[in-house]
Amino acid sequence: MDLDPLSLTTLLAVAAMAGWVDAVVGGGGLLLLPALLVAAPGVPVATALGTNKLAAIAGTSTAAVTYARRTRVDWVVAGPSAVLAVCCAGLGAALAGSVPAGAYRPVVLVVLVSVVVFVVSRPRLGVVAQPVRRTRLRVVVAVAVAGVGIALYDGLIGPGTGTFLVLAFTALVGADFVHGSAMAKVVNAGTNLGALVVFAATGHVWWLLGAAMAVCNVAGAMLGARMALRRGAGFVRVVLLVVVLALVAKLGWDQWRAG
Repeated sequence: MDLDPLSLTTLLAVAAMAGWVDAVVGGGGLLLLPALLVAAPGVPVATALGTNKLAAIAGTSTAAVTYARRTRVDWVVAGPSAVLAVCCAGLGAALAGSVPAGAYRPVVLVVLVSVVVFVVSRPRLGVVAQPVRRTRLRVVVAVAVAGVGIALYDGLIGPGTGTFLVLAFTALVGADFVHGSAMAKVVNAGTNLGALVVFAATGHVWWLLGAAMAVCNVAGAMLGARMALRRGAGFVRVVLLVVVLALVAKLGWDQWRAG
């Protein structure tokens, strides 16, 4: 399948923008996946998902390395979460074709609206690290939520995964948004890898286009990670709210059209 020059250029530009958003707070799939489906309307949805994962894994891995070099990553939580995420996201991807869109949109909408209310009602959340008592149970819960629950969601559905990871690490282990984003990128690289392996094994990756998108996604991810580290947690908080509200608008519109 070929793309005309304008569609290809637009798609590559969106890939760079998605890499920036993903590196700062997650949610780049909100931009890139719909753009891919519009640019190539004849492509199967599974192939669009697999191609998106190829671009995304390049960006999230780059962002993870950038964060790890410039700030502290809580590997006690992020490491086990990432390992579990590979398996659980792969399982989610294997099951993705059996879940109709109408079954998950209302649930995701409720979760996202709850996220907005939660973040707005707690203005200090993520702006500075929260003093929490670090217990073994709290660490296990954080690993289970990120490495199992959110990773499974990423394989099944996808949009907003990075945002959910940031909030999980902020709420459960008291990280600020910058350090939460650093941990989220490590785990998100694992979820993308697990899902990509499954999509590739079933022939649902458009390799040439995905590789071109990956280059642009990496460029955006490098810029986004550096900007988040330089601008701080307050900047990340604003971007997070904007991305979540955009996700609510997108899924709300899809639900309204489907209804």
